[in-house]
Amino acid sequence: MPELSQESERGRTTVAPFGVAEVTGPSMVPTLYHGDRLLVHYGARIRAGDVVVLRHPFQQDLLVVKRAAERRGTGWWVLGDNSYAGGDSTDYGTVPEELILGRVRFRYRPPRPDQRSPLALVRWALSAARPVLADRSARRFRAR
Repeated sequence: MPELSQESERGRTTVAPFGVAEVTGPSMVPTLYHGDRLLVHYGARIRAGDVVVLRHPFQQDLLVVKRAAERRGTGWWVLGDNSYAGGDSTDYGTVPEELILGRVRFRYRPPRPDQRSPLALVRWALSAARPVLADRSARRFRAR
């Protein structure tokens, strides 16, 4: 159930406020897809609805990307946008604040190898990069 490639965290230094990560799972579909690259703002202020990168509470060498649904005590209740994928706070509870690494600011989708025609490349160029916006809609969250 990994969500981010481990190589994306290895190259990160504590000095740089931004870093790149790669999505490797289905839990944030339709917001993020397998293979998407993310621009992560490490140490950014987190608010309910933000997409965040965090260390898994039980396996801290594993990085995951989830949506911060609500603050609960000294941590965050995090959920995936794909409720069928699992692997969020419904499985492991509230995530302590110190395990939240940063906020996702931007998503870049690399081209697929089969996108060779000019029309396919234009479509890709128009949809490949976009900001990852917070969803502040309380009805969307399923905090349990």
